[in-house]
Amino acid sequence: MTDLSRFSLEGKVAVVTGGSRGIGRAAAIGLAKAGADVVVTSRKLPDLENVAEEVRTTGRKATPIAAHIGKMDNILMLVEKVMDEFGRIDILVNNAGCSPAMGSIFDNEERLWDTIINLNLKGLYFMSQAVAKIMKEQGKGSIINVASMDGYKPEPFVGIYSISKAGVIMATKSMALELAPYNIRANAVAPGPISTKMLDSHWFHLPEEQAKAEKAELAKNVPLKRVGDPDEIAGAIIYLASEASSFTTGETILVDGGCTIASPEFTIPE
Repeated sequence: MTDLSRFSLEGKVAVVTGGSRGIGRAAAIGLAKAGADVVVTSRKLPDLENVAEEVRTTGRKATPIAAHIGKMDNILMLVEKVMDEFGRIDILVNNAGCSPAMGSIFDNEERLWDTIINLNLKGLYFMSQAVAKIMKEQGKGSIINVASMDGYKPEPFVGIYSISKAGVIMATKSMALELAPYNIRANAVAPGPISTKMLDSHWFHLPEEQAKAEKAELAKNVPLKRVGDPDEIAGAIIYLASEASSFTTGETILVDGGCTIASPEFTIPE
């Protein structure tokens, strides 16, 4: 018989990057509801304070820390502060990332490549490295990376973003293989169209009514006929953070409403 207590995160400490809104906010609150104390981090402290207050309403501890995951000194500062306050890190959710900037291979500039790859891939890798050293000493831990369905099936004109998310999927496998001997698991979730500011950025340049119509059209192309909610990603993250997934590592869970198996293909509106 399945023991549902294995989904409990009681006594655990979780760090959620990009935790001020969207999937990061939902993950932070969901992990807290499952029993974890939570550190939320992003570049802007006021936004984090709001999320921390929401976490505290669950009865768990919450600490907001402003940090830029694309900068090594910020990563080390963040990890040091978490250890000073909690003395351990059991769960890392690498959610911080850049929005998928529109542009073709003919037009994209080096600066855009550096910005996206630095945060989506380099920052994720070195944040994981810093936390994995702690988890190794603890003898246990779970790293959860937020990839994207674009890492499996690239969309037109968001090539650099798609490349970065494919890299996240491979980074997850590489981490899982190297960290397994230390009882540290590494997995990923790959969201499809989720109702966040990042998704809305696809249409920010359009008139309001046109943007609304194109978002509705997108939903029609999803096999489940709707755009997903951040809480639906949080559910997968809680599973991967918990003992319920104790024999799962190196995997990426697609949470995309069926988009990657859909025909016709899901595409970004032009």
